[in-house]
Amino acid sequence: MKKKKLFLTSAILLVLSLALAACGGGKQLTMLTGGTGGTYYPLGGELATIISDNTEMEVSASASNASADNIADLAADEADIAFTQTDVMANAVEGINSFKEPVDNVLAIGSLYPETIQIVTSVDSGITSVEDLAGKKVSVGAPGSGTYVNAQQILEAHGLDIEADIQAQNLDFDESTGGIQDGNIDAAFITAGTPTGSVEGLSATTDITIVPIAQDKIDALIAEFPYYAADTITAGTYTGIDEDVTTVAVLAMLAVTDSLSEDDVYEMTKAIYENTGDISHAKGKLISKEKALDGIGIDLHPGAEKYFKEQGLLE
Repeated sequence: MKKKKLFLTSAILLVLSLALAACGGGKQLTMLTGGTGGTYYPLGGELATIISDNTEMEVSASASNASADNIADLAADEADIAFTQTDVMANAVEGINSFKEPVDNVLAIGSLYPETIQIVTSVDSGITSVEDLAGKKVSVGAPGSGTYVNAQQILEAHGLDIEADIQAQNLDFDESTGGIQDGNIDAAFITAGTPTGSVEGLSATTDITIVPIAQDKIDALIAEFPYYAADTITAGTYTGIDEDVTTVAVLAMLAVTDSLSEDDVYEMTKAIYENTGDISHAKGKLISKEKALDGIGIDLHPGAEKYFKEQGLLE
């Protein structure tokens, strides 16, 4: 009887070990991205695959409400890796805007690419300036998103209050562009890498306008909030956009919980920045280790710091 039990136990262990081997046997990690209509979601799927293919870790990408919510989930140990904006991460460390208290257990891997603030509307709306948004139904981003903070700051730079002067709608990117198409809202703030999938979809069915930000307002925003940079949505980015549009951008970045080990984050960082050629998304061309420290205003995870020091990018 003892031999039979021993045989059964051995067989069970063998099956379990084979199952783990089939799954890669690695640590299972979760990467939070953003809404399905933005850039974070498809790009996050590719980065998760790159990490899984080049390390002993298995990373799964999940849709989310993006920046601020992602940081909150990292801080609560409900995820391991997340996309966010450099400005939102800076707010988290300071405990301002969307954060009631400072976040001290989330660290940086590195920045990825510029995230352009796009103020999208239809030609039929007649909106041609930020000031024209007064009194209009305007999507200012999903609750907990960095887009909300961007909208608030840009509106204030133009003398508008997000609560008093517009009819603010808390919608994600797909809901925003769907609302413009259906005539339920007038305009939407969308902070994402261009071209953004949901805006591309809208431009295929609706004549759109992207509202420019004047140069003096761009200068004022950068002076007050140094994490902004001047940016341009080039003509032809979307159907019907025939002239360059001046605006501002922040940077997309990857953050991690400090509970991840130095070795794991080192391997993760190395996998991402040494395999950018495997990224098919258009933003992959903008991701490089040489630019990975741009806009990072918080501490790097020791694993990321080790990688960038090896590359001669940190002393």
